[in-house]
Amino acid sequence: MDVVRLGVVGCGFISGIHEQAFAKLKGKMEIVGCCDLILERAEHMAKTVGCDFVCTDYRELFDRVDAVLLAVPHQEHFPIGSDFIRHKKHVLMEKPMAVDEQECLDLIHLAKEYEVKFMVAYIMRYHPMCAKLKEIVDDKRYGELFQMSIWTEQFTKAPDYDYSAKALGGGQFFSHGCHYVDLLLWYMGEPVKGSHLGTGLCTPWIEWEGTSNAIFEFEGGKLAYHFGTWGTVGTRHSYAIHAFFEKGMVECCLNEGKMYLHKTQNLSSYFEKSDIEELIFTCEPTGHLPWYELNHFADCVLKDQEPLTSGATTLQGHRVIWRMYAAEAKDQVADLQGLSLYGDWDRMDGPGEPWSVPLLKRMRENP
Repeated sequence: MDVVRLGVVGCGFISGIHEQAFAKLKGKMEIVGCCDLILERAEHMAKTVGCDFVCTDYRELFDRVDAVLLAVPHQEHFPIGSDFIRHKKHVLMEKPMAVDEQECLDLIHLAKEYEVKFMVAYIMRYHPMCAKLKEIVDDKRYGELFQMSIWTEQFTKAPDYDYSAKALGGGQFFSHGCHYVDLLLWYMGEPVKGSHLGTGLCTPWIEWEGTSNAIFEFEGGKLAYHFGTWGTVGTRHSYAIHAFFEKGMVECCLNEGKMYLHKTQNLSSYFEKSDIEELIFTCEPTGHLPWYELNHFADCVLKDQEPLTSGATTLQGHRVIWRMYAAEAKDQVADLQGLSLYGDWDRMDGPGEPWSVPLLKRMRENP
């Protein structure tokens, strides 16, 4: 295989953000089919990417593609994804992997059985600035990391979109926050414990929380915090990561493509600002991000490589959120031990049954 023949299933907003990336991958990946239940959306996507086949039934792609990008409602990830895997097609699955722990495990095992690549679209791990921050954390160039804070804000209220817990797999924390839980596990290693508080205040269109606050303790006493909301228009801080080291704080302005080092200063020199802020890295703005992810997926298919964001590693982040949801329902702190990215994933983590929205609903109703 010289070029990956890709089908796009689900041609709404999420697929739309990949359109520029498709054009940049000519010669490595070709879009050969666009599928959506609403034919007009598939036709629009096909016209944009130069594809001449559209359909409303994804099964029509089986004989045309080598791989698929699945950008469908979350509760459809498992049935459609498993169908493509059984037809020996490589799958790039939009996050989250699935809304049920057993479904996640089945997808991973099926991909192994049918010898196809199964990658979860945790797009932030492919952001050049996030990759640079990983280098900085790992080589300890500014000393030990002791705190990381991730801030995300946006207004998310798409027309005709299902914001029920069943469709999302939970609320904002699971549907969107899973990106940043994954980043924290990638940067900080073994989680120890965590606590989540969510609210539906000012986001009544979302069944569960539209605003999320989560704190974590990691091995060695390292701490982390994630804030996310779907209830406001993003400010200049819209997407930001602050990593606090012994010798300074690294500020990642993801929207601007700029990374700064704020050097640690004694209080006596605090007001001498001229030499404490340094621009240390720049990259393209976030809008170009899908190319890095799709390029990695194409390489995995063409070169028989294991995806960085494989199903096995990303399942652990889902479990972190499920445990934190369960603890929140009981006003408790969640035990997160054993949920590092590369820990023992091939097991059932749920309390007597797989983690799922029905299980978590029962816990919320009967704490």
